[in-house]
Amino acid sequence: MNAPVAHQPPCGGIDLRQEQGQRAVFCGLTGIVWLHRKIQDAFFLVVGSRTCAHLIQSAAGVMIFAEPRFATAIIDERDLAGLADANEELDRVVTRLIERRPDIKLLFLVGSCPSEVIKLDLSRAAQRLSGRLNPVRVLNYSGSGIETTFTQGEDACLAALVPDLPREADAAVPSLLVVGALADVVEDQFLRIFAAMGIVDVRFLPARRSGAMPAIGRGTRYLLAQPFLTDTARALEERGARRLPAPFPLGAEGTTGWLRAAAEAFGVSDEAFEAATAPGRARAGTAVAPHRDRLAGKRVFFFPDSQLEVPLARFLARELGAELVEVGTPYLHRGHLAAEIEWLPLGTRVTEGQSLDDQMDRCRAARPDLTICGLGLANPLEAEGLSTKWSIELLFTPVQGYEQAGDLAELFVRPLRRRALLEV
Repeated sequence: MNAPVAHQPPCGGIDLRQEQGQRAVFCGLTGIVWLHRKIQDAFFLVVGSRTCAHLIQSAAGVMIFAEPRFATAIIDERDLAGLADANEELDRVVTRLIERRPDIKLLFLVGSCPSEVIKLDLSRAAQRLSGRLNPVRVLNYSGSGIETTFTQGEDACLAALVPDLPREADAAVPSLLVVGALADVVEDQFLRIFAAMGIVDVRFLPARRSGAMPAIGRGTRYLLAQPFLTDTARALEERGARRLPAPFPLGAEGTTGWLRAAAEAFGVSDEAFEAATAPGRARAGTAVAPHRDRLAGKRVFFFPDSQLEVPLARFLARELGAELVEVGTPYLHRGHLAAEIEWLPLGTRVTEGQSLDDQMDRCRAARPDLTICGLGLANPLEAEGLSTKWSIELLFTPVQGYEQAGDLAELFVRPLRRRALLEV
C-alpha cells in the first residue's frame, strides 16, 4: 500500500507535497564529526552502544596523529537489562575522562537511541557532573535518530548552549550574530566582508572556544548560516535576539542575499555594500563558470536527508542551469526558507517528509543525471547506473561564501565526471 501524498497550501511558486512513511536518514550523532573540530576545547561523549561508536568512527575516519575529542560510553546488555546503575557507570567514565584530558573545558553528554530506551536522564546527570567537575561545564543534548535527521544533532547541540550564553548589556548599537558551525576559514572571510561594510561587532555561534561564546540580548540580530537550526533559532528569540530574514550563503547569489540582509539591518549604504562584495562576486562567478558548462541542463533529484536540499537546489538551478526533477527535504521551515522558496523555478516539485519506496520508484522512473542522497541509498542507485552525490559530504566540506562557490559546484560535477570515465 502506497503512503499518502498530501498537497500542501500554496507556498511561493513551488509544487509542495508532503509524504509520510519509511525514511532513510543518518542519526544526529553524525554532527559530532564537524562540531568537535569547531569547538576546540569541547569533548563529545556519546552515551550509547557499540553501534554508535562504530558509526562515529566510520564517519570521522581513522585519526592516527591526533586524539579525537569524542568517544562513546558503552551501554551493554547489563545496563539495558537494568542490572547496572547507569548513572554510577557514567560518573565513573566521565571522571576518568576529565582526569585524562585536563584540556577539556566543555563536555557534552550526547544521548542516543539506547540511552533513551533505558530512560537515562542525561539532563540531571549533566547538572550533577557540572557541580562536581567545576570549572568544566557539562551540557547534554539528544543525538538519537529515532525521529530526526542527522543535521538536527547540530541544532540540538547549539540549542543546548543558548541558555548558558552570557547576557548582552543593552546597547544603542545592535550586534550581529552568525549562527551555525562554519569552517574557521569561512568565518574569517565573512569577518573581512562585514568589516569592509562597517559592521564590526560580529560574533559566531558556536565560538571556537567554550570561553568565547557570544553574549545574547535584545540588541542581537542574527543570521542563520544553516537552514536546519529551528530549535536554536527559537531559543535565541526567547533570549531577545531577532532573526534577519535571508537566503543562505551558498553560491554567489545566496551569499550576496545573505550579506545584504545584514547590510540593510545595519544601515550600510549601497556604495559600501557594492565595494565590499563586488570582488567576491566576481571571483565566485569565475570559479563557477566552468562547472556550469558541465551541469547546465542536467536533471537532478534530491532525496530528503540534510535539510540543505532547498538552498542547494536553488544554487544548482539558478547559478548552474540544472533542471530540478524533485527536491525532497525532511522538513520545510516556511519562514526560514521563504527567500529560497521564492527563488526556486516556478512549479518545482518539493516533497516534505519521505515515503522511501514511493520516492525510489519516482527516482528510478525519472532516471536523473544526478541524485543527491544519503550513503545508504547511494550504492543501490549506483548499481542501477545512476550517478549519486552523498549529501553528508556537503556538511563536511566548507561550501559557504564566495570563495567556496566553485568548490560547491565541483562537488556536484565530480560524480558526473567519474561516471564519464567509467563508461566504455
